[in-house]
Amino acid sequence: MKNLKSIALALLAFVTLSTTAQTKKVDAAKSTINWVGKKVTGAHEGTINLKEGALIFKGKKLVGGNFTVDMTSINTTDLDGKGKANLDGHLKSDDFFGTENHPTANLVIKKIADKGNGVYGVNADLTIKGKTNAVGFEITVAGNSATADLKVDRTKYDITYKSGNFFSDLGDKAIYDEFELKVKLVF
Repeated sequence: MKNLKSIALALLAFVTLSTTAQTKKVDAAKSTINWVGKKVTGAHEGTINLKEGALIFKGKKLVGGNFTVDMTSINTTDLDGKGKANLDGHLKSDDFFGTENHPTANLVIKKIADKGNGVYGVNADLTIKGKTNAVGFEITVAGNSATADLKVDRTKYDITYKSGNFFSDLGDKAIYDEFELKVKLVF
């Protein structure tokens, strides 16, 4: 009877340990966020830095996460010189991300669906310029890294500069509402 009780306690301890959530801090210096913004006449691309973040696992299954992005680090990579300086400054201005008053953006995972093979469907809250909206995307976890591609509608965050949905007669000066993010997280 004593042996059966020991086995039951060991099994309970194993189940408890295997279902306990583990938070894995993301290495911000090794992680990357690339962006692309498109307009009628072309596109611009660049990078932005992750300030901090964490993924939460139960066993090997992703169950949550949260991230803070340093909006002041927005950097255009397809231009140089004065053109780059002008676009970087404009993206940081109130026409776009207003980084003086909103130096960070945040993403908090709210719900995850395991699609198998390390792929998860994610529903999250994204906060930009103090406005929070739901976003959905897929994230793929492999080893100590994760990748995700997101499309974000900037107009949901009151970023309407040269949006064809808010201004008429823009012609070829219109900027598309969605921008794309390609994220690689290392933890």
